[in-house]
Amino acid sequence: MHPPKRETFDVAAGTNTDPKGVVRDVDEYRVEDFGLYMARPTPGRRQFRYLESWLLPSLGLRISDFWFNPGHERDQDFYLDVVGVTTDRGGAWHTTDLYLDLVLRQHRGVDVIDTGELLEAVQDGLVSCGEATGALETAYSTVGALARHGHDLGAWLATQGITLTWKRHP
Repeated sequence: MHPPKRETFDVAAGTNTDPKGVVRDVDEYRVEDFGLYMARPTPGRRQFRYLESWLLPSLGLRISDFWFNPGHERDQDFYLDVVGVTTDRGGAWHTTDLYLDLVLRQHRGVDVIDTGELLEAVQDGLVSCGEATGALETAYSTVGALARHGHDLGAWLATQGITLTWKRHP
């Protein structure tokens, strides 16, 4: 079992450091009262060529849109990671991935995945029971909120005062 993945979003430098320590140039960062937007190419990735993400600290989520390459498409519109988000004095944002992920198919449904990874991480002492409980509560509340809003991400987030913009989603 791997420890929680940590990632850095350095707005001032215009870079994103992935969990393996690879520093990537970012095409666009946008800071809003409710979160941080990032858009960047994904060189070397066979499955997808571009990534857009929003970090939403108050919701404990990273919401991503992967631009899949032909032959690697997935039945998903958005991928939601349950994460902890912090910022530092230099203005960089940091995430800690808490293993649980949600796969959203707009207006059709949402699936929670990687529950086994979270439980194994607790068993191995990589995350505390409190962190795991928080991650599960975030996942459950997100699933419930999406269901109440017809699995429409924008409709749910609007009730939270959050409007996300994307390069390829109107």
